Amino acid sequence: QVQLVESGGGLVQAGGSLRLSCAASGRTFSSNAMGWFRQAPGKERAFVAAISWSGNTNYADSVKGRFTISRDNTKNTVYLQMNMLKPEDTAVYYCAGRKGSIVKTDNYDYDYWGQGTQVTVSS
Repeated sequence: QVQLVESGGGLVQAGGSLRLSCAASGRTFSSNAMGWFRQAPGKERAFVAAISWSGNTNYADSVKGRFTISRDNTKNTVYLQMNMLKPEDTAVYYCAGRKGSIVKTDNYDYDYWGQGTQVTVSS
């Protein structure tokens, strides 16, 4: 059974940083694209960042220059470093994995999902 488990969320002041981790088990994702999405209260789940098996990345415009996605295939883990956090970054952050290798930005293109981790940024 494939599991994606996020960690690293929490409460931080505006301008601060957090690093989210997503540990995968049940299958190896070293050849697959992985992504991060977020969902704020009352809003739809939105793309944040994604990374291909080879390290190619894609970011939502709202987080470019502030967030960095990376992966450690030896640990079957993907990370999201979030800097210069803003109150509008407050959301539940979800890790997602694809069966394919190409980066995608639509949540319908992802096959596996974690349970999510709450990130709250205070002003």
